Amino acid sequence: MLSPMMDVTARVLRVFTRDGVGGNHLGFVDVLDGLDTNSMHATAAALGYAETVFVDSNETPPYVRIFTPGQELPFAGHPLVGTAWMWLTQDGVETDRLRCGIGEVRIGLTDDTATWIEAEIDPANARSIDLADYAIRGGLPEPSRSWRVVLPKEYAILEYSDVSDVATASPDAEVMKERFGTMVVARTPGGARVRFFAPDAGVFEDAATGSAAVALATALVHDGETDGELVIHQGEEMGHPSRIELSWTPTTAIIGGSCALEAPRTVSIGQ
Repeated sequence: MLSPMMDVTARVLRVFTRDGVGGNHLGFVDVLDGLDTNSMHATAAALGYAETVFVDSNETPPYVRIFTPGQELPFAGHPLVGTAWMWLTQDGVETDRLRCGIGEVRIGLTDDTATWIEAEIDPANARSIDLADYAIRGGLPEPSRSWRVVLPKEYAILEYSDVSDVATASPDAEVMKERFGTMVVARTPGGARVRFFAPDAGVFEDAATGSAAVALATALVHDGETDGELVIHQGEEMGHPSRIELSWTPTTAIIGGSCALEAPRTVSIGQ
């Protein structure tokens, strides 16, 4: 039970913007006085963004807790890229790493508007499996390839040869709850068109999903594409066009992109 009532102020930014617009909203809270796990959950739900981070800059490296409206996550890409941008460009925190539920992640600055994070990947965490039945039950076309990737949440990746299959995807939320998240993807010259659905986490569709980009890199390494680069476009159907820069080697994936600051928000939680 949350009591008494309290106000929590979050700084707000958009992560993985495209030409200064769109991107995925992120709530950023670094004043943690009076906040416990329950109040962090309540704050994330009240803000309603795909994720909200709660940052303890007193730890070395700074520690980030990540919450969706429905659950806490050990790892997520857009919150970590956004946190890196806030530290390095707005707050002057001198660090080249951050810590989250999966351990330490290396971070860096591309320019005043863009940051990146590097995550270790293990192709053993990916498996090529037949997800045709899952896709069809969920109201999606049969994919040309599909994988299960654990990061440590379970991702289903459904690849299509036609971008229109991604653009018109309208999956059944109840079926999609069988896995943490489902990525539908079509490769394009030098890039990929992506959508991501995670209704079990309280996010039916996400505007830009860095962890899914890492999952895709893991799956591609598993299938022999041991290094490469992709520009991922996501969020068009939501009115939040987003751009994720992805590159990978056999053991690491780097995701990065541009961010933009918005006005802060204050929410009341408790009862």
